[in-house]
Amino acid sequence: MMQTILGAGGSIGVELAKVLPAYTDAIRLVSRTPQKINAGDELFAADITDATAVDKAVSGSEIVYLTVGFPYRLKIWQERWPATMRNVIDSCKKHNARLVFFDNVYMYDRDHLHHMTEETPVHPTSKKGAVRQQIADMLMNEVKQGKLTALIARSADFANGKSSMLHQLVTDNLLKGKKANWLVNADKIHNFTFVSDAAKGTAILGNTPDAFNQVWHLPTDATKLNGRQWIELLAAELGTKPRYSILSETMLGLLGVFMPVLKEVKEMVYQYDRDYFFDSTRFNQRFSYTPVTAGDAVRLIAQEPGA
Repeated sequence: MMQTILGAGGSIGVELAKVLPAYTDAIRLVSRTPQKINAGDELFAADITDATAVDKAVSGSEIVYLTVGFPYRLKIWQERWPATMRNVIDSCKKHNARLVFFDNVYMYDRDHLHHMTEETPVHPTSKKGAVRQQIADMLMNEVKQGKLTALIARSADFANGKSSMLHQLVTDNLLKGKKANWLVNADKIHNFTFVSDAAKGTAILGNTPDAFNQVWHLPTDATKLNGRQWIELLAAELGTKPRYSILSETMLGLLGVFMPVLKEVKEMVYQYDRDYFFDSTRFNQRFSYTPVTAGDAVRLIAQEPGA
């Protein structure tokens, strides 16, 4: 049973490829420059934004995982995401492939971030969130019309990986002997999904027929730590002092002139000025799954290459 990962070079794509051999020996990795993760992987070089390339990549697949991550810039998201989702949906329908879309929580109503479940109201208040709602709606509308078998697997912010905010603002700075940074308010709760849990959960869902045609939250530890506590735990594990500074919304605007990524982050700071708790109880109970605990996550983060 061919299982294909579109966007195989990203952090989720790589980890997903590591766990899929538990379900199939036919794995196709699709990206601009795919690299083998398992000896038997089929490599398929393609531009995910090209409809013809996507159609060829999906051909022969029974399950397709869309895990692509475009550069964190609004203009690119607005240009590439809807077109890419349209191409992937059309190809999956044409080749009768089931689709698993790896998603985030940007479309959720900001007033409900204190306890997010699969039933949390969708009401984005950021432009990036509007893009995420648009593409999720595209997929679920096809499902509701009975034209596509698909599911959405949602994750909270990542706890680990070079692209995670926790790494960029905290771990990397502490390793360099600098103060850690936190956005807006370090006294607000913020839980994180460990990347290996997200990948394992995605693979489980993709290989569970009755999990399709709905939204799932991927396994995430329920420990309620605030920003200051995350910094203290990581500093202790790295053997350094938990010094930190707060990046206010005003500061992000000023620094964004020199660091474009901070300009892009500015519209998302509402995720840090209030409690942010991502609940995966439904998944954990359905699959008897225990996510990596916050304590273990901190130890594993400190052991990552470069840490």
